[in-house]
Amino acid sequence: MARPKKDIESIKAIITSFRLSVDQYLALAHNAESLGITIPDYIRKKISGRPLPRTRISPENRKLFVELSRIGNNINQLTRNSHLKMHAPKSLFYQLEELRRVLHELKSEIKKQ
Repeated sequence: MARPKKDIESIKAIITSFRLSVDQYLALAHNAESLGITIPDYIRKKISGRPLPRTRISPENRKLFVELSRIGNNINQLTRNSHLKMHAPKSLFYQLEELRRVLHELKSEIKKQ
């Protein structure tokens, strides 16, 4: 199944440029880098009022976190299928729930580091 098309409001089609002093830019770059996000993402989050990440995650942990998220997505799909009785064994459902719990704990530990 293909990804649904984005609506016009969510497409990042407008480019805005503005001037900063060297000190302002360095402060902006430092803030974004300390959180482990790009400058444009930092600015988008600040102006939209979305919460910023609390701490920076190391590149190794970020890769691990992404892999765990992908595995979690697959587990969610399998769990959904087990709920729909496509794959009937009840033991599968309980094993998937336990695996989902363990992945959630691992991701929480990664965030704490």
